[in-house]
Amino acid sequence: MISLARQEWLASPRRDLMAGTLVALALIPEAIAFSIIAGVDPAVGLYASFVIAVTISFVGGRPAMISGATGAMALLMVLLVRDHGLEYLFAASILTGVFQIIVGVLKLGRYIKFVSRSVMTGFVNSLAILIFMAQLPELIGANWQTWAMVAGGLAIIYLLPRLTKVIPSPLIAIVVLSGLAVWLNIDVRTVGDMGQMPSTLPVFHLPNVPLTWETLAIIGPVAATLAFVGLLESLLTANLLDDMTDTPSDKDMESRGQGIANILSPLFGGMAGCAMIGQSIINVTSGARGRLSSLWAGLFLLFLILVLQDWVAQIPMAALVAVMIMVSVGTFDWGSVMRLRSTPMQSSIVMIATTVTVVLTHDLSQGVMLGVILSAVFFIRRLGKMIEVVESDDSTDQVRRYTVRGHVFFVSADLFAAAFEYHGQPERVIIDLSDAHLWDITAVAAVDKVVFRYRRRGVKVEVYGMNAAAQTLVARTGKHDKAHLPAGLSH
Repeated sequence: MISLARQEWLASPRRDLMAGTLVALALIPEAIAFSIIAGVDPAVGLYASFVIAVTISFVGGRPAMISGATGAMALLMVLLVRDHGLEYLFAASILTGVFQIIVGVLKLGRYIKFVSRSVMTGFVNSLAILIFMAQLPELIGANWQTWAMVAGGLAIIYLLPRLTKVIPSPLIAIVVLSGLAVWLNIDVRTVGDMGQMPSTLPVFHLPNVPLTWETLAIIGPVAATLAFVGLLESLLTANLLDDMTDTPSDKDMESRGQGIANILSPLFGGMAGCAMIGQSIINVTSGARGRLSSLWAGLFLLFLILVLQDWVAQIPMAALVAVMIMVSVGTFDWGSVMRLRSTPMQSSIVMIATTVTVVLTHDLSQGVMLGVILSAVFFIRRLGKMIEVVESDDSTDQVRRYTVRGHVFFVSADLFAAAFEYHGQPERVIIDLSDAHLWDITAVAAVDKVVFRYRRRGVKVEVYGMNAAAQTLVARTGKHDKAHLPAGLSH
């Protein structure tokens, strides 16, 4: 236990602190922007990012992952805040955490493994596109100074690592561009233009809502949606970081951790949040691997907004735009585009459909759910074709034997039934299911259909070789007369 704690917290403290510092700077404008989207004061998003980042560093299942206020969650809060106010948002956020803890306790987080690689690629590519699109408002219609600073920031980010990697190049870009903006008094949009930052520590606060069934009816649907979207984005982000760092993570622990963080956040003036893929990638690509980076990102964020807010307010948005463009370029799986010709068409369709849906709807859950459904449909269709019925006659024409191989279920049941020859006059038909499996009642009904067709023609039918699961299914739902089978044959 002590060895694991040391590995997760103190394996590379310098890199974790450096990366956490950069992440904290990148958290500020996004937390403010997401607060504006949700229709709440900037303090709500900033407090949420602080509380969630600190909490998840202790109870999350994926070291080095950054969680906080996110756009995906903020979009789901707009109507609740507009119609019922901030206090109901706090209550809904707490209920969101409760739902997520239940998911973690029931160990449902592990089922994220059913999301295929094609869906994951579409998810990553769509997020990269959305991150880039989110920077366009800062560039469209901006003056030449803004464009020049973005170009300068990208030059520092990509060229500095050729000289040294001691300090993350995005952090150097932010410091250098901020210094130039202040020294030369350059006319560019700054973090201070995004909104007023809080000046006091967050205080404990219980939501001021009536504890009635009516309140539950108002916040319940919103909380359930927030819980689902939050876990979906968090677990997919954890999967992505697993691949990037070649380390595993505990998805059920992450589900519980997200729930705990979302309960604590509204108790200290914040809103519900989830994993932030952009900031998480910044953290990991800057060298972070431990929980210390997440903890420091939250603590340094609070230090920035309370102690250094006058300095932070002067950071040019162009510097942060350069960092986020770097994130979007690094996040996008360019190889997936190059592999379109060699990748199976069905996998490409799933990836493209996921990407396009997320980009068009700005809703991660819709894109991922569509991708999962398409993957399931293609898989079932492919599996349904993996059925083979081989006919062989004995030395006399009076016995006909059929050997069945593959999976018999609702998709392949018709192919199974159609594979038998019902004409001619055999006295006996033997159906060997030793190399087949019956998956559902449709498969059992197909076996019944074949048996009854032969028996109506006066043919004796023997079915044998079913495994234990198939025998149980047939015993419960099968209709053909089991007394007709010779002794020693199994159904």
